Amino acid sequence: MTDREQMTKPYIVRATPSESTLQTRGMERIPGVTSDTVGASKLWMGYVTAAPNDRGPAHHHGEAETGVYVLKGRLRVYFGEDFKEFIEAGPGDFIWVPPHVHHIEENPYDELYEAVLVRSPDNIVVNLGE
Repeated sequence: MTDREQMTKPYIVRATPSESTLQTRGMERIPGVTSDTVGASKLWMGYVTAAPNDRGPAHHHGEAETGVYVLKGRLRVYFGEDFKEFIEAGPGDFIWVPPHVHHIEENPYDELYEAVLVRSPDNIVVNLGE
């Protein structure tokens, strides 16, 4: 398919687990709609899982806004001073993380966490060290 064809009609992108990213420990992101797969210029969309009983490092997403729709399991997002505050989302919940907000994601339960993840303008992940 040519670049021009990509920009003028909808089509299906098949998930390719072999192209997953491990930008933060414990979280696997499988790209779906991205600049690489469809030439998207303002959107990154994929499927994300978080391993049971795992906590990732502190990070932020630069200028990107992040939206999440939880399919299965539960996820905590820690933020604020010394990451003392948190929200916890489960199936059917949406999560929004504003640009530049430092946070930590944790799945403190025995069940795999699964979600649809959307970022705009791209899948920016800046780890802050541990």
